[in-house]
Amino acid sequence: MIVIDRDHWKLYETFDSHYNGTGWDCGSGALFDLTNGTTRPAGWTSADAAGLPIFPGLARYDEVSAGAINHALRFTVVHSRKAYVAPARHWASSSTNTNYAPMGMRVRLKASFDISGFPAQAQVILRALKKYGMIVADNGSNWYISGAPDARWSDDQLNSLKTVQGSNFEVVKMGTVTSG
Repeated sequence: MIVIDRDHWKLYETFDSHYNGTGWDCGSGALFDLTNGTTRPAGWTSADAAGLPIFPGLARYDEVSAGAINHALRFTVVHSRKAYVAPARHWASSSTNTNYAPMGMRVRLKASFDISGFPAQAQVILRALKKYGMIVADNGSNWYISGAPDARWSDDQLNSLKTVQGSNFEVVKMGTVTSG
């Protein structure tokens, strides 16, 4: 669940949230102060595995319909390693296999990748991936970009993104890798 308190500039995010009749039961969560840009303490998770806020990394229909996403997107991988790089603050794996990505790793769609044959909604997302890239934020399906639900999305247009391969991306230089 994601709640934005616009009056107090707070972002509340919870995982595995269920209404119990009198309130909410949540598996985990985090509060982000939107006035200062601080990160979670090292080693802390949030509503996602990497300890990052979810909302800023979502693909949102209003941005796509306006023609531009001006931020990195979040994505998931099936296998990650027991490590993270900033801005992530937490890992979600027991594997030390260095072939697996650490949480927080940023990749960018190669500049040479031709997006001209993709439908309009997909092209907006692909342009953002070329400029800002995307960040490993959680475990899940490989190369799965998270988006905010909206009935105006075209599933056909978004499904065209499934043809983009991992080899079409490059890893952006990583900083210090924190591992356990």
